[in-house]
Amino acid sequence: MIMIRTRPIEALGQSGLYRLLAWLSPGFPIGGFSYSHGLEAAADSGAVGDRRSLQCWIRAIITWGVGRIDADILRDAHRAVSAGDIAALSAANRHGVAFRATAETRLETTAQGAAFLDAYRAAWPEPFLDHWAKMLDGGSVCYAVAVGAATAQAGVPVDCALLGYMQAIAANLVSAGLRLAIIGQTDGQRILAALEPVINMAVSSALTREQGSFGSATFAVELASMMHETQYTRLFRS
Repeated sequence: MIMIRTRPIEALGQSGLYRLLAWLSPGFPIGGFSYSHGLEAAADSGAVGDRRSLQCWIRAIITWGVGRIDADILRDAHRAVSAGDIAALSAANRHGVAFRATAETRLETTAQGAAFLDAYRAAWPEPFLDHWAKMLDGGSVCYAVAVGAATAQAGVPVDCALLGYMQAIAANLVSAGLRLAIIGQTDGQRILAALEPVINMAVSSALTREQGSFGSATFAVELASMMHETQYTRLFRS
């Protein structure tokens, strides 16, 4: 099993670590609590109903679903900003917005991406990303691109940015499972503990994966997302 090496705090930097924690905190105003990524429909149909099934569901999303797509997109955005290549950043953003299987998953990434970029620019103003945001002129922003760009500007190493982002995906889905009464709080922590090596492996794979291998294969998740669009009673936007 490939594992991420533990970095000393000096390698990440106290400022970089502080910002990474702030930007991926549930308190950062992107509205992440509003989205379940199809989990609500899966719970309604009975496909996900306990700790084991929820853990498998999240593992699939991290390994083969939006986690895999977003990891590659974040990596490319981080590298583009590190190189000062605004054209490559825009290309990564177009890629990230386009590769969404349903209307709700597109909304999920673009609404959070726009909110992240707005909050980031308001609190941590920075010329390069201000210029890029003006170039977008109100166009869609992929959330993974916004995080990749911000962490690159802050000097956060790409592997640390990926690890934080992927853990945040898992934590948000666990939180959705709690609110849907699939699991309790202790089982939520058991799921996050069990997913640690899965997320480590996903980060390692993203760092070495060739661009030609970009894509996902989580058809059950995508079908659940489509079902959620017409679900009669809903707690979440996706």
